[in-house]
Amino acid sequence: FFFLSSFLNTPNFAQMASKLRDAATKAAGAMGAGGPGGTPQPGPAVEAALRALVAAGLLGVGVYNSIYTVDAGHKAVMFNRLSGVKDTIYPEGLNFNIPWLEYPTVFNVRTKAANLTTKSGTQDLQMVTIGIRVLHRPSVEHLPFIYKRLGTDYDERILPSIINEVAKAVVARFNASELITQRELVSAQVRRELEERAGRFNILLEDVAITHLTFSPEYSRAVESKQVAEQDAQRAAYIVQGAKAEKETIVTLAKGRAEATSLIGNAMKQNPAFTKLRRLDAAKDIAKSIVDGQNRVYLDAESLLLNLGVAEDQVKSKEKKWWTGYLW
Repeated sequence: FFFLSSFLNTPNFAQMASKLRDAATKAAGAMGAGGPGGTPQPGPAVEAALRALVAAGLLGVGVYNSIYTVDAGHKAVMFNRLSGVKDTIYPEGLNFNIPWLEYPTVFNVRTKAANLTTKSGTQDLQMVTIGIRVLHRPSVEHLPFIYKRLGTDYDERILPSIINEVAKAVVARFNASELITQRELVSAQVRRELEERAGRFNILLEDVAITHLTFSPEYSRAVESKQVAEQDAQRAAYIVQGAKAEKETIVTLAKGRAEATSLIGNAMKQNPAFTKLRRLDAAKDIAKSIVDGQNRVYLDAESLLLNLGVAEDQVKSKEKKWWTGYLW
């Protein structure tokens, strides 16, 4: 109200009131109201009404310009034309300021995302393209500092440069293969250094993530060739291992057969009945085959080894006679 009363006593207000009075005088003359001589003269009531109307309009403009609203997820800082940026941080809701002398600046303090893709060289001189996504927000307690030093576009001024520099510095410490096998370690180092650098500007980082890693085409082809060679080497090793196993199997079978033959020979020498037992087993197998088969057999029992009732000496005598007749 002090500024309002001061404005009412200024020459500008007097000129405005004079113009309004002249307009009212012309309007009164048009309606036939006038004093002596025919010149219309406004009365004191009209002039008071005009002053009240102007004062009410100015008061309404002043009240309208003295309040502002801070939306949810926002904070405001105040700039004073006399003292500069105030240290007070204004919360959400309805707030007041002095018209013309003060005006607020509203900051969005919600978490926002910043994405950056940069190309860097690894420790073994391989080029890699790395993408980093950062979730950030300003420190509410230091909004006056951010407004004075960086402005409302603080994230566009600071984050791209520090993300680019930190990414290049961290990638240069690892080989190309280590970026894949030790991805968690790389991400942790990037986050730690980004939080340290952004903290100098009162920017808080809530999350830092490596979104993608892309290697050069030459390196990708080299890795693919290496994997193919390793697979071929493993396949060859499996083949060699299989051949060795097969060789050992054959040797083991041969040793087993030799031992079996030796055991059979010793058994036949020590016990002649072993031959009869083997003839009996063979006769069982042959008889089972003849019974199960549908063909007719025209061989005699002796040819089929089924003459089990014949004594061994008779068989030998028959063989001897056959050989004698053949020789004659």
